[in-house]
Amino acid sequence: MAGHIEDYALIGDMQTAALVCRNGTVDWLCLPRFDSHAVFAGLLGTEEHGFWRLGPAHPADTEPPRAARRRYRGDSLILESEWDTPRGTVRVTDFMPPRDGAPQLIRIVEGVTGRVPMRSTLRMRFSYGRVVPWVHKHEGRTVAVAGPDSVWFDTSAETYGKSLTTYADFTVAPGDRIAFTISWQPSHKEPPALPEPEQSLEATEEFWRDWVEHCTYHGPYREAVVRSLITLKALTYAPTGGIVAAPTTSLPEHIGGVRNWDYRYTWLRDAAITLSSLLRTGYREEARAWREWLLRAVAGDPENLQIMYGIAGERELGEAELDWLPGYENSAPVRVGNGAAHQLQLDVYGEVTEALHLAHMTGLARNDYASLLQLKLIRYLEDHWDVPDEGIWEVRGPRRHFVHSKVMAWVAVDRTIKLIESGDADGPLEKWRELRDDIHRDVCEKGYDKERNTFTQSYGSKELDASLLLIPQMGFLPPDDKRVIGTIEAIQRELSTPDGFILRYATQGEDEGLDGLPGDEGAFLACSFWMADDLAMIGRVDEARKLFEKLLALRNDLGLLAEEWDPRLKRQVGNFPQAFSHVPLIDTALRLTASGAYGG
Repeated sequence: MAGHIEDYALIGDMQTAALVCRNGTVDWLCLPRFDSHAVFAGLLGTEEHGFWRLGPAHPADTEPPRAARRRYRGDSLILESEWDTPRGTVRVTDFMPPRDGAPQLIRIVEGVTGRVPMRSTLRMRFSYGRVVPWVHKHEGRTVAVAGPDSVWFDTSAETYGKSLTTYADFTVAPGDRIAFTISWQPSHKEPPALPEPEQSLEATEEFWRDWVEHCTYHGPYREAVVRSLITLKALTYAPTGGIVAAPTTSLPEHIGGVRNWDYRYTWLRDAAITLSSLLRTGYREEARAWREWLLRAVAGDPENLQIMYGIAGERELGEAELDWLPGYENSAPVRVGNGAAHQLQLDVYGEVTEALHLAHMTGLARNDYASLLQLKLIRYLEDHWDVPDEGIWEVRGPRRHFVHSKVMAWVAVDRTIKLIESGDADGPLEKWRELRDDIHRDVCEKGYDKERNTFTQSYGSKELDASLLLIPQMGFLPPDDKRVIGTIEAIQRELSTPDGFILRYATQGEDEGLDGLPGDEGAFLACSFWMADDLAMIGRVDEARKLFEKLLALRNDLGLLAEEWDPRLKRQVGNFPQAFSHVPLIDTALRLTASGAYGG
């Protein structure tokens, strides 16, 4: 049975990622890319759908023991887990070296004290747990083959097969180090090179140490910021610069519910805000790579901007259900692909333009096509800003005139005007200034409820939406505007959970709600960080700091956050780890530091 979402650690190589549970089980791994079929899909099913457990031996009728301690080695993505047993203490080091050849997952067992019996249990199941591979020996190496895929298993420990599973039983004493490696290779190619675990460990540690040294943030809570930055780097697909929203699919927003989506793609919105956080903390190379990815992804068709693409810029992300997987804690259906790819979400134009604007303002080398793209996006908005859309939350109900979408259309026009005013682009300046004013006036007239002194989710509605918290952050209105303060206070009253976290909007339980879906969801963590930002902006700095620290306390022991927090179950829910949670963590830390919330 899979662990709680917060029981998992992330390891990865900037092309794919694995989730490792506290009990030493790898329950999720897609090879060779984030969006490839899973080799271990036990996270969304049972052990029959693939896993790899490495830890102290235990009786077959008992649960595998959980590590007494675990941590990342310094500022890296190298996981160290330690078990204390009646016979001694043992450590397992898990990591995926930044790729130079075949993708690898390496696990090194080290004896610390005593003599500890250990077991490796490797059950590979290809195609998300559906296909049992042919496992055999090839020149002393174990290889699993099915269709186009092969996974090679290398270790000095003696292995044996039983019940379509590969085992290794061994004992470690102080100083013993025994390595286990799996490597993926296309099945028609020659075997991958023999792994060199110790050299790879040293190189991986050096990679992360060098990368973290570029961080320019040295304020309070630096540990939380750096861990979030490392997580965002791990979610970046190195060959193209695309950034996935999360490395998982179908982890539920409500345990047992149907709000289960595939996040292994590049949302322009998520990637753009990730870019902004990286830029403001010193990571310009990642920003340059993302800008190049963006230009390739939308090349030739910027007027039909999609809200998301594949990590190499693929446009077709057809959604399907895997009916052989019961889902995480029976949260079905399990989905791959994402049907929201072709929705109209006007806010994306604003997020992309804001990211390009920030890149320009921070001195990223000019790219003429990036400026041309920005101008083309505004020409599209000239004719479409006033149409209804699906909005930031990808509602699957009818389109509406979402206030946040209109605000971000305003942002797109405003930032492009600034680009022209700087002399780095040419465009109809007066015409677009009028357009900016028209959008602003439209939002203030149609999206604002005078009686309640709050902006609303969409034109003519009474509902609230946490995305309205971005109004002052985007500069649409100043923080001290009474309409901004009224909106913040209304969201606090109507969208707060009892413990003070923020819901995206009101759902309708088992009835089909505003988003066209039944069921509830947890508090959306990004929205709670946005609330902390807004509170700081309107001078309620102590309140902002307290909310920020409550949010930090929701992270798991390794500093990782999923998409949402279930206030009823007191558990993380949604895909994990989630870029859209770690980005606002960084942003709020920067804002609170600038506001003097920490007294310095």
